[in-house]
Amino acid sequence: MSTEKRTILQKGRGKTRKLAKLEYVYERESRYFAQVAESIKDIALDELRSLGARDLKPVFRGIWFKADKKTFYKINYQARLVSRILAPLAVFECKDKDELYKAAKKIRWEEFLTPKKTFSVVANVSESEITHSNFAGLRVKDAIADYFRDRTNRRPSVDSVDPWIIINLHIHRDQATLSVDASGGPLHKRGYREASVSAPMQETVAAAIIALSQWDGTTPLYDPMCGSGTLLCEALMHYSRIPAQVFREKFGFERLPDFDTQVWDRVKSEAKENIHPLPEGLISGSDIAEASVESVKTNLMGLHFGGDIPIGLSDFRELDTIKGATIVTNPPYGIRMGKDQNMNLFYKDLGTFFKERCKGCSAFVYFGDPKYIKKVPLAPSWKRPLKIGGLDGKLVKYDMY
Repeated sequence: MSTEKRTILQKGRGKTRKLAKLEYVYERESRYFAQVAESIKDIALDELRSLGARDLKPVFRGIWFKADKKTFYKINYQARLVSRILAPLAVFECKDKDELYKAAKKIRWEEFLTPKKTFSVVANVSESEITHSNFAGLRVKDAIADYFRDRTNRRPSVDSVDPWIIINLHIHRDQATLSVDASGGPLHKRGYREASVSAPMQETVAAAIIALSQWDGTTPLYDPMCGSGTLLCEALMHYSRIPAQVFREKFGFERLPDFDTQVWDRVKSEAKENIHPLPEGLISGSDIAEASVESVKTNLMGLHFGGDIPIGLSDFRELDTIKGATIVTNPPYGIRMGKDQNMNLFYKDLGTFFKERCKGCSAFVYFGDPKYIKKVPLAPSWKRPLKIGGLDGKLVKYDMY
């Protein structure tokens, strides 16, 4: 909606005068919030800077940043480490349910949806007089429904699965921030995973592992236990500069009243032109399970150059010598491997494989259950907690000289 359309006209005494342009917080300050897991906030800061964000301010569970409209769209489209991007509408003191209801009802909701559209509310409350997130979310839902009912005698429906727009409410120490989910849902859902095996790795976790490995394409990258191929997919997207959300059909920022179609088209066009070819043999992988190999091939096939990545059917213990490569892998663990006795032998064999057949390689191994790190008969170069996507694991680097 243009600025002209959003300027309020007031009539009185035969005259028409313009009131001040009504702006939301994100419009007035060009300020947005990126939800980020605490354990990867440092590398997420680097990613946001590289995409053009400025005035970055890390806080609990996220990063405030400023960006012009083009950069804001670009971050939603290309960021690999961020969970969601929020566009704040209003910030206000909120000590009880009535204050929350009244403040939420002041938003001009007709600028975001109509009674024929659907919405959902995601709420999070901490250290506040209002103690229940679900209750706080319900008060915002009521305010939006009543806003439309008072004006049109109709109300939009709530849809928690595929809503037209997602409203985010965050209350911390009695200060509420009401935002639009500009991403339109979790950004870890890339859209390339058409086939899967048990307990697949979340895409944001895989992207973090690729980023922490600092792999830049100067060495081959190999995953000897590739599962459904999430690490390989993220490595391909990273190297070839494929936007993380290349398959996403709609974004929440398209619901904002100042959405600019031409700027958004330009962001997508420039990203497409920036996609980089994948050299032959640069990325490859293997797995012992035939079902996993088929899943990897299916998932890679939808991505640019994914069909060119060779995937072998092999136990890692039977692989030929690998030289001068970057190895990334997420070994199976827990119930997928059976009893601890088998797990101990498995990780011992993994260490032997690295030591004897991975000459001049660096291996980055994600342990979903960190207790098995000590079962690998190698001294780690470093260990780093990675608590993302419901997992509380550790990434460990091994250097084989």
